[in-house]
Amino acid sequence: VDDYAQREVEFLLGIGGIEIRHGQRLGANLGLGELREQFDAVFLGLGLNAVRELGLDDEQAPGLLAATAYIRELRQADDLAQLPLADRCLVIGAGNTAIDMAVQMSRLGARDVNLVYRRGYPDMGATGHEQDIAKANQVRLHTWARPDGVLLDDHGRVRGMRFMRTELADGSLRDTGETYELAADAIFKAIGQRFDDASLGDPVAAQLARDGERIRVDENLRTSLPGVYAGGDCTALGQDLTVQAVQHGKLAAEAIHAQLMLNVEAA
Repeated sequence: VDDYAQREVEFLLGIGGIEIRHGQRLGANLGLGELREQFDAVFLGLGLNAVRELGLDDEQAPGLLAATAYIRELRQADDLAQLPLADRCLVIGAGNTAIDMAVQMSRLGARDVNLVYRRGYPDMGATGHEQDIAKANQVRLHTWARPDGVLLDDHGRVRGMRFMRTELADGSLRDTGETYELAADAIFKAIGQRFDDASLGDPVAAQLARDGERIRVDENLRTSLPGVYAGGDCTALGQDLTVQAVQHGKLAAEAIHAQLMLNVEAA
């Protein structure tokens, strides 16, 4: 709103001493090894850039998309009328991104918007208030159902999805064996992000200690490689919140500064 993010960038660059290098992608035209050779310290703020998969056949079919990619285009669009809009939309997920996606589709003019989640309302990542916003925007919320199959038309495009009804049994989620179908011209995945392993593909980056798919850091945001720090969603520290990622950046900057001062004194 009101170019807020752009003004923030301009404020930061106005501090001085900050250089932005565009077109650089770790794991593509850049490796952690060369960064360590060029700089005294490296901070990794990689986030979770890859979209989680549903694990279904035909998941790459035209019409099945990542919600985050569409929302990114929506936020940057100068003319919302030029955005591609499906008449019937399906959103898979139950967090903030899923609700945002479904509400935006309805507000842009989609005739039929359905959001499907494998558990019940209390387990949704989105709050009750956000669920109410979705309902107020004519989004139909379906619970206790998981994606079971992508339905395609004669041209190989998405025409809907088959769902398996679910239930809780002894505390575990299980299938009931009953299925149903929902028609859709577009299906948006909003089931969470995952770490993009391609970014840490060079030999040096491969040495980073990990906790599952996240980079392991200590209380000073230091990784297992000397001189390399990390923060935000790519680490396993706390909640995946923007404000916390910003705090990680501040703590890492302080730790890097302290270490560099020690190096200067030692020299």
